[in-house]
Amino acid sequence: MGAEDPSRAFPAESPGAAYRPLVQSLAVPKPASSLSAVIVSGGKQYRVAPGDQILVDRIAAEPGSSVKLGRVLLFSDGKDVKVGNPAVDGLDVDARVIAHRRGPRVESIRYKSKKRVRVHHGGRAHLTALEIISVGGLGLEKEEKDEADEKAKPRRGRAKAAPRKKAEPKAEAATEPAKKSPRRTARKETE
Repeated sequence: MGAEDPSRAFPAESPGAAYRPLVQSLAVPKPASSLSAVIVSGGKQYRVAPGDQILVDRIAAEPGSSVKLGRVLLFSDGKDVKVGNPAVDGLDVDARVIAHRRGPRVESIRYKSKKRVRVHHGGRAHLTALEIISVGGLGLEKEEKDEADEKAKPRRGRAKAAPRKKAEPKAEAATEPAKKSPRRTARKETE
């Protein structure tokens, strides 16, 4: 058996071909002409560009706040590449914390038959979702200005009405003497 042609693995004529989504690997490199950097967070390396959203190990920051990731191993602006030894001095990546979430459930099971060996480990990682704003001071300034302009514009449409004042019957009821309701007694009085 030799290597098969990958184009023949899922022919276009097959009935399920239209429903198969095209899956692109996350390891596919970004275009070399784009602004990007390789950063370290939580002992893992990420290649990021302005506008990217990544999941990193939990960072102690509130959602909505901005953080600086200072450990940049490699910086590329499309023309030249700076490689750090171990990190590029004077460069940092600005990011905004989107949310804190938990990762998928990961389980590992070790089992040996007839030996009474059953070991089960599992858990979910605590993660932080980050949106990259700028890399080395260069970033998405155009989009940030657009967002600021949208916030400054007044909303069109109907304005909210002021809350209505409630009627005064409660004040009148307070001035009248309250009537006592007759209580039921458990025993009947006998005379």
